[in-house]
Amino acid sequence: MNIAIDGPAGAGKSTIAKLLAARLGFLYLDTGAMYRAVALKMTNCGIDLSDAQAVEKVLNTTTVDIKYENGEQKVLLDGNDVSGKIRENSVSKAASAVSALPCVRIKMVELQRAIAKNSNVILDGRDIGTFVLPNAEFKFFLTASVDERAKRRFTELAAKGANCSFDEIRRDIQARDYNDAHRKFAPLKKSDDAEEVDTTSMSIEEVVTHMQNIIGGKDL
Repeated sequence: MNIAIDGPAGAGKSTIAKLLAARLGFLYLDTGAMYRAVALKMTNCGIDLSDAQAVEKVLNTTTVDIKYENGEQKVLLDGNDVSGKIRENSVSKAASAVSALPCVRIKMVELQRAIAKNSNVILDGRDIGTFVLPNAEFKFFLTASVDERAKRRFTELAAKGANCSFDEIRRDIQARDYNDAHRKFAPLKKSDDAEEVDTTSMSIEEVVTHMQNIIGGKDL
């Protein structure tokens, strides 16, 4: 069984997908982490993210793998664990740009579909229900107000000791929303058959339970 979770940045997709996967005994695949890894590689190599040909050239010699160790997801970029580095705010900005490139999405989607074909899996991202897994048995579209999403991101970064500005984070989220929704290839869009869940005033537990009730699963 495949479950697709889509939505804009800061809607809580990854956190909720992980908890839902744990309850159902499913594999959780963080697709955003894969794009972040590619963005990190391009940034480290000094590649202009608007130069699709340059990105594709580097991409052809780049490997991105997702592995689980003791129940924890590890993101490997060219064999190196970059799970921490890809969560930096600068990488988030770059990921939005690099994920708009067809060459990047095609390569990542091939890997995602291969994993989903052989597993009970939950995938979250921007275009899972519309493009990556259009035949997923369950589809959800998580959203929240811009202010709430910026607040969540600010709290997350502050807890890690990052020096960040709420206003800057809010502007970044608005920019990502626009870029994700207006990219030509597989834009952020709610699938017609997806269940929309506004998480603005909901706790994580409430969201997970609501989705679990729809799926009909039980706590494990």
